[in-house]
Amino acid sequence: MNRKRVNETAEVLEERFAAIVEALARIEGVTVGAGRRGFGSGTLQVDGRIFAMARRGGLVLKLPSQRVAELVASGDGTPFDAGKGVPMREWVVLSERAEERWLPLAQEALAFVR
Repeated sequence: MNRKRVNETAEVLEERFAAIVEALARIEGVTVGAGRRGFGSGTLQVDGRIFAMARRGGLVLKLPSQRVAELVASGDGTPFDAGKGVPMREWVVLSERAEERWLPLAQEALAFVR
């Protein structure tokens, strides 16, 4: 993938995530992660616990492991690996294919983490 396409893809992902942030940040206890670098930056959190973030490839959500398995099996998501080579069982990367469901699934993640 060329650099221009990567930048366009990143911008689209940022816009989609910004819409989710706008919809959920008004809910009591929900905050956007601190601007500092690291795993918690640019995330949606509830009571200090991460439940959603945008990362290369799509929207990453924390959901019950069975729900993650369902989304992976349906092709709507892939397992999330935080760079350690091992998928995290309660985290999924939603594909563009599931874009119309990103907000409801982010709400589901919020309820799960809360």
